[in-house]
Amino acid sequence: MEHVQDLRSRLLVAVLAIVVATVIGLFFSQDVISFLSQPYCTMKENLEGREQEICQFNLSSPISEFTLMLKVALYMGLVASAPIWMYQLWAFIAPGLHRHERKYAYAFAAIATPLFAGGAFLAYFVVSRGMQFFMNINPNFNITIDLEKYINFYLGVMIVFGLGFEFPLIMLMLNVVGLVTAKRMLSWWRIVVFVSFLFTAIMTPTPDPFGMTALAICMIILYLGAVGIASINDKRRGRKEESLADDESSDIEEATGVQVASSLDEDDSEGEEGTVRRGRFGRRRNFDSDAT
Repeated sequence: MEHVQDLRSRLLVAVLAIVVATVIGLFFSQDVISFLSQPYCTMKENLEGREQEICQFNLSSPISEFTLMLKVALYMGLVASAPIWMYQLWAFIAPGLHRHERKYAYAFAAIATPLFAGGAFLAYFVVSRGMQFFMNINPNFNITIDLEKYINFYLGVMIVFGLGFEFPLIMLMLNVVGLVTAKRMLSWWRIVVFVSFLFTAIMTPTPDPFGMTALAICMIILYLGAVGIASINDKRRGRKEESLADDESSDIEEATGVQVASSLDEDDSEGEEGTVRRGRFGRRRNFDSDAT
């Protein structure tokens, strides 16, 4: 019952953190939409050769802008409150982990958010280059874009790459808890390289090899960095196990069972000698009394 109450309280804290961050993000959602719209507006200005006072988009319904603002605010709230709800998640799982595993779990929650943000911003610049490529295919056409589809496309790519940047961290956590070794992780490098390029080729919205290669190389570098940290962790774990084995063997060598046994034998022999002497003395004493 206490387990269920703890889960309920931590879910409540996580939901409240997301709601508060979403409400705060609602005040900045217009700025985020303008930031995401800037690549399209800049490309259109360059194509038309004049500066536009207003960058125009299409909206499918009167409430589309408001629903888009709510969606952007929700994404902002999830990312901004990630340290809180991830901490609540790990705090709920932590009682079932060892002490050192809880320590690494908190580090995971702290590192996950910057990694996600790094992947999202890198995807933003890659999508911007893709926008420039597609806008330059045929500059004679007047292109008008639906704002909701445009923002959804941007946010989708940013979230996917943000999650992709979490993969090396997940593998590192598996190494910390002892489920996979650095040697095994390094043996997968060919698969990681292939999957990284395949993933970026599918997700990047441009055939430009620069954007695809940049994202793939970043993911590979992160994975190799995780392998390096895992190797250090494996060596430290090995030294710790060796020291524990040495301590156990030294304790066995210091055992004095034979000496204790010999001392007991000496005590027994002394006891027997004392008995013999007393027996002899007793017989001599009886002999003297009989003589008298």
